[in-house]
Amino acid sequence: MSTPTLDAVTIGNALVDVIAEVPESFLAEEGLTKASMMLVDSARAAHLYGRLAGAVQASGGSAANTSHGLASLGGRAGFVGKIADDDLGRAFAADLARVGVRFFAGATSVIEPTGRCVIAVTPDGQRTMSTFLGASALLEPADVDRGAVASGAVLFLEGYLFDRDAAKEAFRVAAAHAHAAGRKVALTLSDSFCVERHRADFLALVRDEVDLLFANEHELCALYETGLDAALARLAGECAHAAVTRSAEGSVLLWEGERVTVQAEPVARVVDVTGAGDMYASGFLYGFTRGWPAESCGRLAGIAAAEVIAHVGPRPRVALSTLIPLDLRP
Repeated sequence: MSTPTLDAVTIGNALVDVIAEVPESFLAEEGLTKASMMLVDSARAAHLYGRLAGAVQASGGSAANTSHGLASLGGRAGFVGKIADDDLGRAFAADLARVGVRFFAGATSVIEPTGRCVIAVTPDGQRTMSTFLGASALLEPADVDRGAVASGAVLFLEGYLFDRDAAKEAFRVAAAHAHAAGRKVALTLSDSFCVERHRADFLALVRDEVDLLFANEHELCALYETGLDAALARLAGECAHAAVTRSAEGSVLLWEGERVTVQAEPVARVVDVTGAGDMYASGFLYGFTRGWPAESCGRLAGIAAAEVIAHVGPRPRVALSTLIPLDLRP
C-alpha cells in the first residue's frame, strides 16, 4: 500500500462563519436554544446576520477548522467539501490555501450558494449556531475522490454533514476507500441534537467503520441513551480509540481497552467555546498520526482547545506549533 502524504483528510460542511458577541436576551428574542446548532434557510440566515453588530467573518465549518488546527501545529492536512462559484466560495478556498490546507473540492454547486454559519456568542462563552448549509449539504459520493481519501493517514468525518442521505452515503464510500487503502477512520459526533436526529445511523457507523471517535460527554450519552460510565463501556466494545471531552473536567480516552483520564488545560477566562472541539481533534490527530501514547495525544489536544476558547473565533490566533511542550517535541 502507498504511504500517506497527509496526516489527515477531513470531510465536512464548507461554511463561512459569521461570529458576534451578543447579550443573553438576544437568544430569547430570536427563539434560539442556547449552545445548540440549528439549521436555517437563507432568509433566516440573512435576518440573523443583519442583527449582528461587529461580526467577525472567516471560513469555517467543523472539519475545516480541524484541518486548519492540524496545519497550525505543523501537520499536513486536507479537506473535502462542496462550495459554489461565488464570493464566499472563493474566499473559503483562498483561506484554506493561505493556511496550507489542501482543498479537495467537490463538483461546484450551481443549485445553492456557499453555506454560512451565524454564531452568537453569549457572555459566558457559549456559542449558539444558526447554519444555512447551502452548497455544503449537497456533497455526494461522486464528490469524494478515492485518491484524496487515500492521501491521508486518517480520514476524519464531521457529524454535522449527516443531514442528507447522499451525504451519509458519501461518508460510507469515503470510509470504504480509507480502509481499502489501509487508513484509519475517525468520526466526530458534532452536536447532541445531531445525534438525536441520526442516532441509528451513527450507531451503525461507529460499530462498523470508525476506528477513532470524538465526542463530548453529552453527545456520547445521547448516542447510547444512558449515563457516561455505561456509555463509555458500550463504546469500548465497539471502537478501539475514542476521546470524550468533559469541558473543565478534561477528557476521558479509550485506548485499546484501557481508560485514560487527562486533565483540562487551565484557561484564565473562557471567552468563546466556538471551535474548542475542532481544535481538540486537531491536537489529538497530530499526536495520533505520529504514534504518540494516549496521554500525550490528549494533552496536546487540550492545549489546542485552551488556546481557541480564550478569544472570539474558531481558529487559533497563534501558531499552535509554538505551544507544543518541549517534552512532546521530537
